[in-house]
Amino acid sequence: MTVWLNKLRMSFNDIFSIDSLSLDNVMNEDTEFIPLMTHEDEDNMEKEEMPETLALLPLRNTVLFPGVVIPITAGRDKSIKLLQQANQSKALIGVVSQKDPENEEPEKGDIYSIGTVARIVRMFKMPDGNTTVIIQGKKRFKIEEVIEEEPYMKARISIISEDKSKSDTPNFKALIESIKDMALKIIKESPNIPSEAAFALKNIESNAFLLNFISSNMNLDVDKKQGLLEILDVKERANQVLQHLHEEFKMLEMKNEIQSKVKVEFDQQQREYFLQQQMKQIQEELGGSNSEAEIEEMRVKGKAKKWSKEIAEVFEKDLKKLQRINPQVPEFSIQRNYLEFLLDLPWGEYSKDKFDLVKAQKVLDRDHYGLEKVKERIIEHLAVLKLKGDMKAPILCLYGPPGVGKTSLGKSVAEALGRKYVRMSLGGLRDEAEIRGHRKTYIGAMAGRVVQNIKKAGTSNPVFVLDEIDKLVADGHGDPSSAMLEVLDPEQNSEFYDNYLELGYDLSKVMFIATANNLGSIHPALRDRMEIIEINGYTVEEKVEIAKRHLLPKQIKAHGLKPTDFSIDKKTLEYVTDNYTRESGVRGLDKVVAKMARYAAKNVAMEQEYHHKLKKAHIEEVLGPARYSKDRYQGNDIAGVVTGLAWTPVGGDILFIESSLSRGKGKLTITGNLGDVMRESATIAMAYLKSHAEEFGIKNKTFDQWDVNIHFPEGATPKDGPSAGITILTALASLFTQRQVKNHLAMTGEITLRGKVLPVGGIKEKILAAKRADIREIIMSVENRKDIEEIREDYLKGLTFHYVSSMMDVIKLALTTRKVRNAIDIEYKPEV
Repeated sequence: MTVWLNKLRMSFNDIFSIDSLSLDNVMNEDTEFIPLMTHEDEDNMEKEEMPETLALLPLRNTVLFPGVVIPITAGRDKSIKLLQQANQSKALIGVVSQKDPENEEPEKGDIYSIGTVARIVRMFKMPDGNTTVIIQGKKRFKIEEVIEEEPYMKARISIISEDKSKSDTPNFKALIESIKDMALKIIKESPNIPSEAAFALKNIESNAFLLNFISSNMNLDVDKKQGLLEILDVKERANQVLQHLHEEFKMLEMKNEIQSKVKVEFDQQQREYFLQQQMKQIQEELGGSNSEAEIEEMRVKGKAKKWSKEIAEVFEKDLKKLQRINPQVPEFSIQRNYLEFLLDLPWGEYSKDKFDLVKAQKVLDRDHYGLEKVKERIIEHLAVLKLKGDMKAPILCLYGPPGVGKTSLGKSVAEALGRKYVRMSLGGLRDEAEIRGHRKTYIGAMAGRVVQNIKKAGTSNPVFVLDEIDKLVADGHGDPSSAMLEVLDPEQNSEFYDNYLELGYDLSKVMFIATANNLGSIHPALRDRMEIIEINGYTVEEKVEIAKRHLLPKQIKAHGLKPTDFSIDKKTLEYVTDNYTRESGVRGLDKVVAKMARYAAKNVAMEQEYHHKLKKAHIEEVLGPARYSKDRYQGNDIAGVVTGLAWTPVGGDILFIESSLSRGKGKLTITGNLGDVMRESATIAMAYLKSHAEEFGIKNKTFDQWDVNIHFPEGATPKDGPSAGITILTALASLFTQRQVKNHLAMTGEITLRGKVLPVGGIKEKILAAKRADIREIIMSVENRKDIEEIREDYLKGLTFHYVSSMMDVIKLALTTRKVRNAIDIEYKPEV
């Protein structure tokens, strides 16, 4: 009710102040001031005769109540004509409210049927051409029939009387007092209502006029005011007025409370603003930074960037937002950091690739010994890029044991291509936001590590190494593997969305090289997006070459030595590799070479005599006793002992499978810290041997008289996998037939209950282990022939391969016809 009771002042103040030049013409000594209505005025109004027909004046946004004086402005031609004629003839008019205030030509159906008879108190022309009149309501009337439409509406009416039968009851008087009290509270609380309104309100004698006066001045919609006008029962109307006053008072209290808080905050902001302006002037006097100059510098940098129109629009929008922020509030630094990050990113900036394939091959060969498959793939990519000019970068995954050079290969690839190099370690990363970034709404938000590394590289096409991608961890913070799907998908990463940037960034030109030790722990969808290149462990010969070409020169330089201060020949390096390291890569060998270099550095620094050229005889003096003893073939003198081939994370190894018999009832015992798969292989081998006993010359009842124990040495080492299947069956066949196993023979392969021999993995590592152990013949599945064909010929020198498809083929090749020394008699003997 912000304007309630204010209309009293507006009637005699605001209207006339529209044109100060006409004020003297209107307000003179003859001006008729309309007093507040008394009981006598009310009685006279009731007795006044009313005409049966009235000219109708439609009002747009207000309702006229009996006894109330209001100013109105007429702009429509019909209304002006009606008012002029009524003013000249001193005639009464009928005032009705429109249902739709936007209707310029209201007809009978567009106005309410109940209105108020009114007389024109004063009429004058305003400077803007509109006609302003002051009118006073008389009585309620009802439109019975519209009899004329032109030049303005006329209607036959009937006067409606109020029901005042309950106006003398104590209940009604208490109701009126409550209305007065509530109205006075509203006048007191509202800053927009003049204090004179309270005086006027207290001096109103007529209860009916009091209700009409308050109803007219309340801040209600036209339809609600019309509803009050149409209530004829005075007591019911009083109840409705009191209800509206209560609602208005509550709204006013809330509004005042909000304004009070806003005023306090605004005063504080004003104070801070003036202090900041003073601080700004002081900083400028002292030669300090100016935020406007800083923003302008950003705008200049933005114009020089090679970004798209969309990004330029976002940058300009956020820059304007920064200009509107107070430099002293925290949001300013957050917004500035964001814009600086946008400017630092290499939008559309690419390094030029080198297409000298011969030189690229030399760089790769210089830094890494072996790794032919990876080198070949890089050269292929360069060749296609040279021919086509534009190609999506491959996403490679180098998979292999630790220490074989997967990570360091990325640097060589970057140098060969002439690109920048960045590396991101993913080991133990568990928060998805590390990949995609945090939203700017969070305090301390930053971009994801992918985009941060692109910024660090300074180009949009670096060689990007994703190290240890198999060690991503999913937990309550999200699944980083799922976030990596978009990064490593060539169809999606052209618009990689970072939460901090809130923009798409093109990663399609980035050459991603991921490294992993275990493919099984990589998300299947992520693995599918990458080109897997397996990097096997190095042979002893390769390790010796790597040590001679790379490790030794590196450690000599790292320890401040000269090449003449320390050297070691290949035979000694081979001895060191065999006896002091056991790994697929060369990290352990690097540490051993570093220890030998420290031996030389200590003696050089102390000016003592030492062995400049280390030989095999000197190694134990420098490195101590040998840490590892190489497993070697142990002969075929004992039945039931067969040499198998195994794969380990540090390379291949040979595995002796031992079996023995003891009198019993056919119990099978398996020992050696085995997994479920290996135990099942032993069970299958025993089942196959029993089902084909006649083919081996064994009586079925013999199995019921002997207990069998199968053991895998080195019980502290966990073992599992199916590749020992044919080895176990050969050992059991040798045990129950007491036949010798062929000399210098090893084998690997999985078996089935039908006696089929299935292929296994890790063939290269197993072959290298066999060569080290003085094995000369190897049995494996015919389906593993393709793996042998991929191995370099010098690795296969001195080895003979036998490819088999069934277990009977294995037995024919592995077992000789000779019995072992001290063979035992295992023929079935009936119990007596």
